[in-house]
Amino acid sequence: MADVARLAGVSHQTVSRVVNGHPNVREETVLRVRDAIEELGYHRNSTARALVTRRTNVLGVIAFDPTLFGPAQTLAGIERAAREAGYFLSMVSLDDVSPEGVVAAADYLIQQSVEGCVAIAPQRALVEALAALPGPGPLVAVEGGEGSGLPVVCVDQVQGAHDAVRHLLDLGHTTVHHVEGDPLWLESEARVVGWRRALEEAGAPVPEPLQGDWSPRSGYELGRALVRRRAEGERVTAIFVGNDQMAIGVLRALREADLHVPGDVSVVGFDDVPEAEYLTPSLTTVHQDFAQVGRESLALLLAEIAREGPADPSGAERRVVPARLRVRGSSGPPPP
Repeated sequence: MADVARLAGVSHQTVSRVVNGHPNVREETVLRVRDAIEELGYHRNSTARALVTRRTNVLGVIAFDPTLFGPAQTLAGIERAAREAGYFLSMVSLDDVSPEGVVAAADYLIQQSVEGCVAIAPQRALVEALAALPGPGPLVAVEGGEGSGLPVVCVDQVQGAHDAVRHLLDLGHTTVHHVEGDPLWLESEARVVGWRRALEEAGAPVPEPLQGDWSPRSGYELGRALVRRRAEGERVTAIFVGNDQMAIGVLRALREADLHVPGDVSVVGFDDVPEAEYLTPSLTTVHQDFAQVGRESLALLLAEIAREGPADPSGAERRVVPARLRVRGSSGPPPP
């Protein structure tokens, strides 16, 4: 900073004001300082800044299985929002959701001097372990369910599933079969609730859901099971699938059985992966706004960091991002 000040012909306090966006600096001085910064390749020393301000501007992220589409997109949304707000991220991924694993992840982030943490917490066991942590500072759970006492940001999974099933019923299907995601995940649990609620509200039969694991292979195997049930006389004309990856497997199973989509069977997924629009037929699915989830998660975490005193668990804030049905070519009226 002293080198920049000498080159620009100003004091180091003026350089500090320019770097921190202080409004009371003349425009010509700002331009001169910025030119000096560019010429010297100056970057602020975050360690020195932390010593002065007692702020690290580092936030932690705890994520379980960030290779899946939903967690990966959520992580990307959080990273973009943090960067726009001037924060750095330190991330740790979990291989298991045991209390010991969660404590080890928290200890790692504490060593990074994070000011607070966002946890992508899709499993109830993970949420319970996070709620019992003494640190690392304020914590926001993404898809953290209800009743944990933690601040939560989530997509309205129940509403998204309900809209998907209601869409199929409105097309004339008498019921909708469901290929469920991993039953240990809160999102899977919520989507089952929305599916069942829509059927019960319509007075439609509620078939037993088939349990998958989010993978295309499990969708394929369960799609073949539904094909067999159809061959045995069960009326299978509409399938709501817990995510788009499993829906891809279901589509393959139907194609191998020479069943036309949507002429014989309609299929609706969840997530709206980029490939969904380009499948044949294009996949009707439920869109999740992961960028909005990232922005809301970061905004809620910063509000928790700024809060004076400990948070009241009974009043933990819950922010819900709406889901939106994207109707495409894979859903249509049932066959006669």
